[in-house]
Amino acid sequence: MCSSLVNKYNVAGPRYTSYPTVPYWDDASFSLKQWKASLSKSFEESNASEGISLYIHLPFCERMCTFCGCNKRITKRHDVEEPYVRAVLKEWSLYCKLLKGRPIIKELHLGGGTPTFFSPENLEFLIKGILRRANLAKDYEFSFEGHPNNTTRAHLETLYNLGFTRVSFGVQDYNEAVQKAINRIQPFENVKQATLTAREIGYTSIGHDIIFGLPFQTEEHVAKTVELTKALMPDRIAFYSYAHVPWLKGNGQRGYKDEDLPSGASKRAQYELGKKLLSKAGYHEIGMDHFALEGDSLFKAMQANELHRNFMGYTASKTQAMIGLGVSSISDSWYGFAQNVKGIEEYYHLVDQDIIPVYRGHILNSEDLIVRKHILNLMCHFETSWNDQSLYIEEFKDIVFKLREMEADGLVTFQTHGIKVTPKGQPYVRNVCMAFDVLLQRKQPSTRLFSMTV
Repeated sequence: MCSSLVNKYNVAGPRYTSYPTVPYWDDASFSLKQWKASLSKSFEESNASEGISLYIHLPFCERMCTFCGCNKRITKRHDVEEPYVRAVLKEWSLYCKLLKGRPIIKELHLGGGTPTFFSPENLEFLIKGILRRANLAKDYEFSFEGHPNNTTRAHLETLYNLGFTRVSFGVQDYNEAVQKAINRIQPFENVKQATLTAREIGYTSIGHDIIFGLPFQTEEHVAKTVELTKALMPDRIAFYSYAHVPWLKGNGQRGYKDEDLPSGASKRAQYELGKKLLSKAGYHEIGMDHFALEGDSLFKAMQANELHRNFMGYTASKTQAMIGLGVSSISDSWYGFAQNVKGIEEYYHLVDQDIIPVYRGHILNSEDLIVRKHILNLMCHFETSWNDQSLYIEEFKDIVFKLREMEADGLVTFQTHGIKVTPKGQPYVRNVCMAFDVLLQRKQPSTRLFSMTV
């Protein structure tokens, strides 16, 4: 690892789960009417051939994890569950009335928040309500995020019986000092029990989420966490860089100081060490931040050149349309994005008024669509080409100029009208994507919007 490269490329930048990125959406000209038309068009084009994806945001947590930047509501009151589930099902009914034809669900993911905050009975009520208005694709995949401390056998059995075969457990780090700093105390035994129970029940893809760059975290902590993870051999691992964005509203990341975080060079060393240890254990790197065993669908998708990336992260299959249900969820029609309101009370009010609860979004123009394809290619396949004139934009002269410097640093190689990210450059793929981000290049943010790339 070259520290000079870390210093040079450790800048604030997007994670590119979308393009344009959310801060560059054209909210001013966006309307709910436009979003409905965008989604209807996409649905008519793709539902029959590939189905749709559903993301359902379940925002409740019993305690605040201070590393988390997600939209959540902290409460120990579980009487909030049923009203929320009913509101989500009402929102789903509004979409089903809009779309011409019965939706075919290919992917469904429960995220949060803490999905396992909800009782198995209420989760069953939710999923059965969703499926009552939809058909399933032949190769559908249902997944959910489970908290090892409160994911019970009943949760796992109930969701498995409803068609869920993939679960990811948030581990973060096993060191007690780090866990205390991020307010996420969970012993290895809890993770072990949840993992082994899921495997016993029949889940075919079990994932663990690990984070590097956390407060007080060291390379030794990362090595120990990977060692314990190897004892359970989950099918896939998300090895994330901690995104320090304490300026975002509702974020709990002010429980420690900036100086408590590893330096950029130290953080990159943690990543390189974790990557090396995971590789030795038989895991293959998938895109950015993800690793999988050869038997997992994510690895197979990479081998088949079918890897896709959206607001749910990397997925093993692509759907053109993705509908997000629940507070703060983001939907994607390929031609446009739409985000739901973030407040639970406002969400309830709009849904009760038969209004799809979108409050902002972006309709992509022809340039957006071209750049989006290039960034998606880079994030999923580490290469892209503009040999096809339909994938060319005027700014390529400026883009190539920036890429030439990255070529000199050994991060990319040029091909005929295209580039390929080198193994050395793969940890800097966000920086490569930034060279293509013409909206970012035209207007650099005047305030802090993104986490650091390293």
